[in-house]
Parts: sequence; C-alpha cells; structure tokens
Amino acid sequence: MADNNLSATLSERTFQYQSSLPSLPVPGLQISLGKYLDAVQPFASEQEFKATVDIVKKFHAGVGQELHQKLLHRAKTKRNWLEEWWLDAAYLELRIPSQLNVNFAGPAPYLEHYWPPEEGTSLQRASVATWHTLQYWNLIRTERLPPQKAGQTALDMDQFRMMFCTCKVPGVEKDTICNYFKTESEGPCPSHVVVMCHGRIFKFDAVCDGQILTPPEILRQLRYVTECCEGKPEGAGVGALTSEERTRWAKAREHLISLDPHNEAILETIQSSVFVMSLDEAKPYSTPENYTNVTLEALTGNPTIRWGDKSYNSLVFSDGTFGSTCDHAPYDAMVLVSMCWYLDQQLKAAEGKWKGSDAVRPLPPPEELVFNLDEKVRRDIRHAKQQYRESAQDLQVVCYAFTAFGKEAIKQRKLHPDTFVQLAMQLAYYRLHKQPGSCYETAMTRKFYHGRTETMRPCTQEAVNWCKAMMDPTSDANTKRRALLLALQKHNNLMTEAQEGKGFDRHLFGLYLISKEEGLPTPELFMDPLYARSGGGGNFTLSSSLVGYTTVLGAVAPMVHHGYGFFYRIRDDRIVISISAWKSFHQTDAVSLFNSFSSSMHEILHLATTSQL
Repeated sequence: MADNNLSATLSERTFQYQSSLPSLPVPGLQISLGKYLDAVQPFASEQEFKATVDIVKKFHAGVGQELHQKLLHRAKTKRNWLEEWWLDAAYLELRIPSQLNVNFAGPAPYLEHYWPPEEGTSLQRASVATWHTLQYWNLIRTERLPPQKAGQTALDMDQFRMMFCTCKVPGVEKDTICNYFKTESEGPCPSHVVVMCHGRIFKFDAVCDGQILTPPEILRQLRYVTECCEGKPEGAGVGALTSEERTRWAKAREHLISLDPHNEAILETIQSSVFVMSLDEAKPYSTPENYTNVTLEALTGNPTIRWGDKSYNSLVFSDGTFGSTCDHAPYDAMVLVSMCWYLDQQLKAAEGKWKGSDAVRPLPPPEELVFNLDEKVRRDIRHAKQQYRESAQDLQVVCYAFTAFGKEAIKQRKLHPDTFVQLAMQLAYYRLHKQPGSCYETAMTRKFYHGRTETMRPCTQEAVNWCKAMMDPTSDANTKRRALLLALQKHNNLMTEAQEGKGFDRHLFGLYLISKEEGLPTPELFMDPLYARSGGGGNFTLSSSLVGYTTVLGAVAPMVHHGYGFFYRIRDDRIVISISAWKSFHQTDAVSLFNSFSSSMHEILHLATTSQL
C-alpha cells in the first residue's frame, strides 16, 4: 500500500509545470492609474489630491499611453516582462550594504519542541540539521520535491533552484548572481559545504561515494573544524567584506583576486558551495514567547563568520539554537520557509535524534581555505567590520509571541487571519503616530512564469476611516463595525487582485523603467510628492509580510529610516511578530508598536465577537 502512495507522490516532478505556466500579464493602464489614485488618497489633502488627479489624467492622455504600448510590446517577447528589471532595480543595482539592509534572517523553529537551548549540544544538533538540509537539496536535485500549488493551480518553482549552490557577486556598478545548481538530469552539481568558524573558513564534501554523509560523519567533520580553531588566534575574517557597501566590496574583491589566483579559487569554492554553515559562539537564549535575541543575532551577528552574499547561511549558535541569514536577490522568503518547515517536521518526527548507524567511513578531513592577504585587504576588513557594527547597533529588533489568541479564534468569526493582523497593524501605527502609515504587504505572483511578488497596499482609505472611527470617542460600536467590514472587504479584494497579477505597483514601475531606458525625461507622475509619500519608489513606512502558517519566522530591516519592518506568522493559538526599527530615528520604537498592536488585536476581536460580523 505504501508503495502505491509513493509512486503517486512521485508522479509529479518539482519543475514539471514550468513550461505550462502562464506569462505575467500587463494590467490595463486606466485600471492601474485608478488604483494608484485610490492608494494615494489617504496621504493627501484635498488640494494635493486634486493636483495628483490632474497629473494622472495628463499621464494617461500623453506619455503614459506611449510607455504602456512599449511595455505591452516587451511582454509579447518575454514570458515575464518584469523579471530582469525587478532583479536589477530591487537588488543588483542597490549599493547599500545588503547584509543588514536587504538580507532576511531569523530563528530556526526547532526550539519549540525537541531542541530547547542547551550548552554542549550544538555540533551534535548541527550534524542532524545539516543532514536533513542535504536531503532537501537532494529532493530538488532529483526533482522529487512536490511542486507547490494554490488549490489546483501549480505555482512557479524556479526560485527553488536558487536556494543552494548560489551566491551574489559584487560588481562596481551592479552585482550578478552566480547559480551553480543543477538537477541530476542536467548534470553534476557542487556538493561541498563551507564552514566558517573564528574568522576562518573550511570546506568538506557532503557526499562520499554517491552517498550523503550521515550525521555521525558530518559531526566528525565539524569537530575537526572546531578543534582546528580552539585556542588559536582569530582568522582574518574575510567574510566581513560581504557586509560592506557594494561598490567598496567589489573593489576590495578585485584587489583580493589581483593578489593571488588562489584567492579567486577560494571565492569560487565559497560561491558554489551547497550552503555556508556558521559556527557562532553567541548564546542567544530564546523561549517560544520571546525570540528577540536569536532574531537579532541572526540579523546583526558576527560578520566574520557569515558570507552575506550566500543564498543560505545556516547559523549554529553555541547554546544549541539555530538561525539563518539569506541574500534576498535570488529568491523570496517562502523558499526558505518551505525548507525550514520541512526540517522542522523531520526533526519532530525523529524527536531531534539520529536513529541510523553510528559507523563513520574513512573521510578526508575538512580543508582550510586560507586567503593570501596584504595590508590593504586587512584595512578593508577593519573598515567593513566598523561600518557593520555601527549599523547593527542602530537596528532595534523585537520578536514576541502574541499568545492571547490566533488563527482559530479569528476563523471562528469568519474573518481572514492575514487581513485581521494587517488591520491591527494599521490601527497600532495610527494610534502611535497619529497618522496613516504607507504600507507594503507582499503578495505572491507565483501563478505566473517566474513570478515573484506584487505590492499590496493595506493602508486604504477604508482602513484609515476605520482607524479614525476606532479612535473617535463619539463613534458607536455599529459605526466601528461597518467601517471594519468595509476595510476587511477592501483588503481581501486588493490581495486577490495582486495575486492575479492585477496590482498596479509593478506596472507603474515598468512604465518608469521604460521611460528611463528610452532616455525620456522622468514623467511628472513619479516626481509628484504624493508618489513617494504613499510609498512609491520603495518608500513604505511599514514593510510587512505574512511568512505563513508554520513555525518559521524571519525579520528584515525597515525600508526607510523612519519606518518599521513587520513580519509575522500565524498559528492556531498565537501570532508571532518580529518588528524592526532604526534607533537613530527617535519617533519609532518597535516595543511600543508591538504593545499597540496587541491592544488593537483585542479590540478587533471584541468588535467581531459582539457583532457576529
């Protein structure tokens, strides 16, 4: 019986639907502009809004049409008209340090069941977690990872090729992504893992005679690395260079390569590795109610033992807890969430133990990768560490569980849990800052070929009207309820449209880039103060994302200096939230936003309970 089930699950290959996915659509110009006007209204005075309406009309009648036609033409020749543009403008052309500003990081969830913090367990646990990670790599290699679906609709799986054996490489003006991954049918794929410890770098092959190393074998390799480092001075910490401003890092890298061809070979080894493992001495003790330390450590920890450009850094802390930090360019967080959830389930099923053989085959020990450095590189490393330390100290992160209720109580009131949380966040921000906060929520467009994300803007006029009603002492429960219903409905509609490729942000972004490519003057639409004030051009005050309904969570830095990062996961009985803010902007405070959010959650539930919405 079991065999039949297995063959049934094997009938679908990981990438089998790629060729049949629909192309990314281009929405209608008038529809997008109408949605844009709708989205800027909460941030405008009457006079400003009138001025923007005129600008939009002029754009629609003039240059907008011309740009839209060119975009339609581009969409005829490409299955995803946005893909390259998005990668370049959102990631590869950015010059700010990506390790703190762009990477996503977070705690691994295993401490919720079998792996609470415990000294002296980290290598043992790391070898088991690594083994499961390599099994996942192998599922993608052999195309046995089931393709993901939304209902019956197949989703694009291309980003899963980017999780392993992938690295961003800095360029003076623009970075590139090097992807060395291959499926078995495509050919051989790198199978070595890089381990960073005490500022030093090692590598070992994770496959021996065609078999993935067992946890006892991986443990032997990790012990060898820690024994090499014990009682010895810190290594050079070349990894810190990856936390530097991109052009500086690109120039430092060019210099490093010019010193010795061997340096380039080492860089290639790191870039092509399955992933990087960081053996970190930090002890970011954590509980299932408070993940703040482990989240902060994952996002802002020791830069000499991470390779910030790597698509996956597995962080092993010395108290037996885990985290990760990942470059955002090659894929979105849902890929990592899928992998971590798989790990979580596997570890749970095995009660956190390895139940196989303890036999260890004769293996070559890990090889240390030693760069040839000069004084200039050492100076560059010192500079990188200094600027990273300053930014890291400026970032405030809290990661708490809201445990009063979760998905179950919200679903009982027939409300959508994500919409519920988003509105609570809007009210929390409004109450704290006495004004609406322009907000980005990630909408997934993976129904389309190579689709990634669209912006869904939760700060609607309906949401603001509801916030005002909630804060108006003269407003009765009925008024608040009606306003809440309208806000919920509006949010759900916008999210559905965004997932269907009918959002407007990427469309306007495409029109803007066409005008740039054609060497035309920037259209007035994009120069209008309301464009940026409402969040356009990556200026969202609240940068938010539902990371899903699992035990996996992450965190990101805010998009703007005066803003917040707001990531959350929704469980049956709790909602875990990570909020980030910059300390140097004194008006924002992550703890205050969390507290305000908690009261908002109670208020909405109360409103929904008394009214049977």
